[in-house]
Amino acid sequence: MGIFTRRSQTAPVQGGTTGPVATLEVDPALAALTGDYVIDAAHSSIGFTVRHAMVTNVRGSFAEHEGALHLDGADPSRSTASIDVKIASVDTGIADRDGHLRSADFFDAEAFPLMTFRSTEASRLGGDTYRITGELTIKDVTRPLSIDLEFNGSATDVYGSERVGFEGSAEILRSDWGLTWNAALEAGGVMVSDKVKLTFDISAVKQA
Repeated sequence: MGIFTRRSQTAPVQGGTTGPVATLEVDPALAALTGDYVIDAAHSSIGFTVRHAMVTNVRGSFAEHEGALHLDGADPSRSTASIDVKIASVDTGIADRDGHLRSADFFDAEAFPLMTFRSTEASRLGGDTYRITGELTIKDVTRPLSIDLEFNGSATDVYGSERVGFEGSAEILRSDWGLTWNAALEAGGVMVSDKVKLTFDISAVKQA
């Protein structure tokens, strides 16, 4: 279900005759979704995947986060998003590894408790796919990040609240944000890859 559908109408063309021209018509169902939303952290996840020891993947997530969306169903470019992630909530399933990630070797959660994203631009790529571009701040470094998201639809839950869902991903180089800790392997290569895949599975509730 895309934001826009096409219809044809007649318009003047060279020579004074008329011919069909495609115009954009707003989908009323999506236009009705316009409004402010709060991310439901209990039904959302923000995760990451990173290559470990050159041969396997480590997956983790951040259990504590909050955020807000403003959706404009008639004009997606006017949509906005903001997310705050509590670094200390990082969870990879291994307590010692989580402690290392919270340490100054990586996130330094005590000095920099939050990772934040603030959107600066939004666009529709086609169909149900959208791109949110903004600024990601990790520790004391802020750099641009684009996230491609698929709109999963909307529904009214059992409590009568209107929900929307999005899922998507982005890839970053952690060194761009000053996360450079590593260890060399005897056989060559390094313990932790520079490339990290971020994943987002978002459920957000419309505010009255």
